[in-house]
Amino acid sequence: MILKLIIRNAFRHRLRTILTVAGVAIAILAFGMLRTLVGLWYLGVERSSATRLVTRNAISLIFPLPLSYKERIRRIPGVKSVSYGNWFGGIYIDEKHFFASEAMEARSFLELYPEFLLPPEQKEAFIRDRKGCIAGKKLAEMYGWKPGDLITLRGTIFPGQWEFVLRGVYRGAERSTEERALFFHWDYLNETLKKSSPRRADQVGFYMINVAKPEVAADVAQAVDRTFKNSLAETLTETEKAFQLGFASMTEAIMIAIQIVSYVVIVIIMVVAANTMAMTARERIAEYATLKTLGFGAVHIGAIIFGESMVISLLGGVLGVLLTFPAAHWIESELAQFFPYFSVSLSTVGLDLLIACCVGAVAGLFPTWRGATIRIADGLRRIG
Repeated sequence: MILKLIIRNAFRHRLRTILTVAGVAIAILAFGMLRTLVGLWYLGVERSSATRLVTRNAISLIFPLPLSYKERIRRIPGVKSVSYGNWFGGIYIDEKHFFASEAMEARSFLELYPEFLLPPEQKEAFIRDRKGCIAGKKLAEMYGWKPGDLITLRGTIFPGQWEFVLRGVYRGAERSTEERALFFHWDYLNETLKKSSPRRADQVGFYMINVAKPEVAADVAQAVDRTFKNSLAETLTETEKAFQLGFASMTEAIMIAIQIVSYVVIVIIMVVAANTMAMTARERIAEYATLKTLGFGAVHIGAIIFGESMVISLLGGVLGVLLTFPAAHWIESELAQFFPYFSVSLSTVGLDLLIACCVGAVAGLFPTWRGATIRIADGLRRIG
């Protein structure tokens, strides 16, 4: 009986209910999208390898390190392997088509990052070709690249027109693995610099170190920095997680602002829903008084009002969650240049539904108290 009354009351004013449900759904959708954006921003930090270290110049990442450091790092106890590279920052066609491009020591780089899956024949073709490069699956699909294609990038950090031959297309071991990057041989970059800018040759932007086990990572990092202390190019060695967190922290203020906005949206819809339920309860004061004369107690009246608020909010919450997935898919496909991976987690879905319940509870709190405590005489006095 109570449930039937709740359902009928919820849809008595259909337009009002539809608008309220739509408002809650849009708020939940916005909240879920913003929370997903913040979560994905730090995804690379969370999934960093515990056995990889990054060594860069202690002053700044823009200052290089000598290539001669490689062998000295390799001899430090606890180091399994060492790779190195430079951020290239090339531009394809024009600035609108920018993507990550890096010069790496090919063989050691692929061994150090097994999450980049490359067919064996393409891997060998890439390693053998000094002008060869590999690109992520999403990047290759975006531009229609196939193995054997000639790719020309305009250098920014390293000026000039740089030509590469695509020798392989890698895919990520997980959906979150970056598939919009291009990697080529560091030797190709270095040999060209020896001819055009000899002073910039035999220098790397960073070293990537693979340690035997996570427990020795801190000791190895300290040992590397001690080795080059008081040299012309002192080093700063940190875990891959700390290295990526350094980039993420540059935009921390923006991420905090996005989180604040997501909660402000929920507060606004709480106020709107509360106003709707208060108006509904005020219109039905006489009905609640009549129900009391028929034997309904304060608990029953409160359950009807509170249940109506929860039903409307949950309908909006469920609709918002359902809209979140196609919205995320649209972002991932149409805005792949900015969001190559945009997936809504189960924790976000759970939080969305919890927020919807909170909206319903807060919106129904005052009307429930008002309806449950109204006196029969006061309620009947308002008839007409």
